Amino acid sequence: METNDQVSFEEAMDKLETIVSRLENGDVPLETAIELFQEGMRLSQLCGSKLELVERKIELLIETEQGVERKPFAPVNEDRGE
Repeated sequence: METNDQVSFEEAMDKLETIVSRLENGDVPLETAIELFQEGMRLSQLCGSKLELVERKIELLIETEQGVERKPFAPVNEDRGE
């Protein structure tokens, strides 16, 4: 079985979508639904932490009067004030 570090973001999202689909379908036994829910929560946290890692790595270079300044990445919705 793959560890969380070996699962790509895309693989985790695909697995999460499959789990959500199965849970929405509603024809799984309660124990299976609980296991699927727990796995979905782990995958959701994994995707969130992978996105945070990528976000921290992305930096915008901005030319200023003093030269080039490194500025942390700001998500698009924050730029628009949403």
